[in-house]
Amino acid sequence: MENTMTTTHVATLADLTALEGQSLGTSSWIEIPQERIGTFADATDDHQWIHIDPERAKAESPFGGPIAHGYLTLSLIIPMWDEVLTVDSVTMAVNYGLNKVRFTNPVPAGGRVRLNATLKKAEELPKGGVQVTVDAQIELDGAERPAVVAEAVYRFFE
Repeated sequence: MENTMTTTHVATLADLTALEGQSLGTSSWIEIPQERIGTFADATDDHQWIHIDPERAKAESPFGGPIAHGYLTLSLIIPMWDEVLTVDSVTMAVNYGLNKVRFTNPVPAGGRVRLNATLKKAEELPKGGVQVTVDAQIELDGAERPAVVAEAVYRFFE
């Protein structure tokens, strides 16, 4: 897959409503080496052999080798999201949650992922700010199916 990053840049939160239904862009690729998988296993106490034992995973796993944790891949949405949308007037942004997440394709150790995001909805919040709902696909380099599909919700404040 190509290595082209595209970013949407707007001046104010009010500009977001005009972007509903449109692609926001695609992040750059992030590699997930075995070392990063091991660090994530240590941080989360998830040491299942399909993630941390390359020899056993190669011999016994249906994936042909070690794979990244689904939650590791999902957690990378944050640095990738920062590359996809820039709003000049924002002073604070928070992750509000996820409405739906599916891990649709395992990421092999050494695989590369990137975010492709579409703005599903932008709505004003009662006490100020805007909540955006984003259809997010974390693409896996060289694969037809994404590694993760999610509906992510963020709140922006000026």
